Amino acid sequence: MGAYQGMRVVVTGAGGGIGAALAHRFAAEGATVAVNDLDPAKAAAVAAEIGAAAYAVPGDASAVVDEAREALGGTVDVYCANAGLASGGGADADEEVWEAAWQTNVMAHVRAARALLPHWLERGTGRFVSTVSAAGLLTMIGAAPYSVTKHGALAFAEWLSLTYRHRGVKVHAICPQGVRTDMLTAAGSAGELVLAPTAIAPEAVADALFDGMAQDRFLILPHPEVAAFYAARATDPDRWLTGMNRLQRTWEGA
Repeated sequence: MGAYQGMRVVVTGAGGGIGAALAHRFAAEGATVAVNDLDPAKAAAVAAEIGAAAYAVPGDASAVVDEAREALGGTVDVYCANAGLASGGGADADEEVWEAAWQTNVMAHVRAARALLPHWLERGTGRFVSTVSAAGLLTMIGAAPYSVTKHGALAFAEWLSLTYRHRGVKVHAICPQGVRTDMLTAAGSAGELVLAPTAIAPEAVADALFDGMAQDRFLILPHPEVAAFYAARATDPDRWLTGMNRLQRTWEGA
């Protein structure tokens, strides 16, 4: 039996990439999984791959908790807020782009927590997994809406952890760099320059999460080198910004 035998798990954005890898891994560990994706066909396909231990729950990740709870028999033990929007552009990006990034990358997590916390606090246990990104610890060139909202996702996960850990709620923030998914492809030339050279498979992200959960670690770094980058940013921000600006100029000249 796996470590999550009998648990009921929701994974949003699970129609492919990291979400699909998480759904498969939780099922392999004995959990029953609600596979959520905005695309009904993708949700159904991943659920079919998993088999009897999965239910397809298509729709907006911001409003999935009640439907997933019903599919899983009334309880959610683990919630993976994995759906994300990789919005590019700068300060001049359209208001609609900023709003969509905010709603998907931040408010979907807030709404899920709002729905889950009363039951989790009453019973004294629950696990919230937030797929953030190294961009939430650092930044990403050419993608202001993505970088800003991923910082927001990390801040919310930190707040959840510090507020409720003594009441049995465990929180994990997954912060990978490049992962070989459609989102990496959509990142274009910036993704090719910054992320592609060290990109890993989605399954490696799932492995890192399960290692981190076994150790009760908040911060999950599938790319361990991100810890050194994060420390450098904190201890000498001007030097770090100078280095990132050098990378920006390289990208602009490519």
